[in-house]
Amino acid sequence: MDQASTPFPSIDRKDFRAALGLFPTGVAVVTADHVEGGGRIGMTITSFNSVSLDPPLVLFSIDKKALSLPALAKAQMYSINVLGEQHEHISARFATAKGDKWGATEVETHEGLPFTLAHSLVAFQCAPHAEYDGGDHLIFVGRVLRIHRREFGAPLVFFSGRYAALQQPAVSAPI
Repeated sequence: MDQASTPFPSIDRKDFRAALGLFPTGVAVVTADHVEGGGRIGMTITSFNSVSLDPPLVLFSIDKKALSLPALAKAQMYSINVLGEQHEHISARFATAKGDKWGATEVETHEGLPFTLAHSLVAFQCAPHAEYDGGDHLIFVGRVLRIHRREFGAPLVFFSGRYAALQQPAVSAPI
């Protein structure tokens, strides 16, 4: 039998999600100005990674059912703010679809560039480069225009459906 005509086995959605959860990810918040109607948009993401050094490109993906997706797709620029382990409360706030995300959130503005979260470990200010269909998600590729490295510390990590801490390696005595 020809391998091309053999259907692939069905993957259970819950099993697939649980298996993906075994890959630890950093946590970030993507932020942008809302082009229509003013205001700001922001949402927690765990699907952030580098794409290219030359040109400097990064990507993240957003569920197609996300309420902020249409506004983010129209954004002329956005920022990706990498959270530190002390920012679990910020991650939780921006992971909700509704509610006041901005009342207790300190931001920094940058002339001509998108605003950033004031206390993130690092923020990447980006211009849209490309978008791709990714099944039930939309994949955004952004060209990094500026990097703001602010704080040092351990990143906020998500693993197996919950926040986790990185185990710091033991420092051995010099030989």
